[in-house]
Amino acid sequence: MKNKLLLVFLVFVAMFFSLAGGALGGAGVMYFAINEGIVDGMLPLGISSGSEPSISLEQEDEVKNLVVSSTEIQTAITSTVAGVGPAVVTVVGRVLDQRDFFGYASESQVSGSGVIISEEGFILTNNHVIEDTSQLMVVLANGEEHEAVVVGSDRFADIAILKSVGPVPAIAGLGNSDTLAAGETVIAIGSPLGDLKNTVTVGVISATGRSLDSGRGYQLTDMIQTDAAINQGNSGGPLVNLAGEVIGINTLVLRGSGISSTSAEGLGFAVPSNTARAIADQIIQKGYFARPYLGIRYQSITPDIASVYGLPVEWGVYVAQLDRESPAAQAGLQRGDIITKIGDQTLDDSHPYINALFAYSPGQTIQLEVVRSGKVLNLPIILGESK
Repeated sequence: MKNKLLLVFLVFVAMFFSLAGGALGGAGVMYFAINEGIVDGMLPLGISSGSEPSISLEQEDEVKNLVVSSTEIQTAITSTVAGVGPAVVTVVGRVLDQRDFFGYASESQVSGSGVIISEEGFILTNNHVIEDTSQLMVVLANGEEHEAVVVGSDRFADIAILKSVGPVPAIAGLGNSDTLAAGETVIAIGSPLGDLKNTVTVGVISATGRSLDSGRGYQLTDMIQTDAAINQGNSGGPLVNLAGEVIGINTLVLRGSGISSTSAEGLGFAVPSNTARAIADQIIQKGYFARPYLGIRYQSITPDIASVYGLPVEWGVYVAQLDRESPAAQAGLQRGDIITKIGDQTLDDSHPYINALFAYSPGQTIQLEVVRSGKVLNLPIILGESK
């Protein structure tokens, strides 16, 4: 009898320590997992608890902060649109089409966007929006139509200044585009397709300092890239930060590379506000934006052209003609010379002639590196001013 009682007691003790050891072991594993970041203190699926899962006070504060942050961004977007929206206009122009066989020319309509930047009614837009137009009108956010005139433009930066005739409903301030950072929230406002005025799209700054080939022998430089949707008709409209400042003028969107069938989405580009401000200020004061001037007619040289014509350099510009009394003529430049360097910049695929020249200002004295009859010459030249 005693032996049976002893046996039962030993079995009971063994079972007790087995269960206790399993529980302690399980607790130890869970403690390790939580503290090593493998789980977040949540119970594994299939295990119930007598109480509801809870969030720690620290986690709860983090969740609240995220919600507040999201709400603040939403509020900032709506308040920014409410503030800047009334200063955004639709720009409508008429263009004379090519004359037909009988000498008649029909008219077509073009449209884009713009933003009012002063109480005097000055409007920032793109040069390509108003280029070749014979008559201009701006449509305000409230639907009112006002006549407008071109004050001046700069095709190389694709910026133009208009002046509206009539009362100004609102103005938008220009911010500092030099402080932009990738990931910053931005808002594009404009009139896609010309009819959908004051359309709002939201995105981020994807990158800054982009260079794009204009297709006209020079590059659009220092462009802002954004994924905020920009469509035909948005050109000239503002790209705005959450402080309600215009930090760019929406200019173009890329759909593909041009050398492949690959398409792309979300590749919008804007002229930086600091560039637009410098051009606008001078146009408003002088009626034009001054660019440096050499006074030559030229042909760009590429490796293919150099190979065909047996030229001594692969990159540069061939001087085909000089304007009389121009800075180039006065400096001793001759027809047939090849300019390979302007100031400190060697000409190549990434640094075309126009961009290298425009790095300087009218009145500056710079050096031109020229190849003439196989010899390399350095000619000092005082840059003139073009309007």
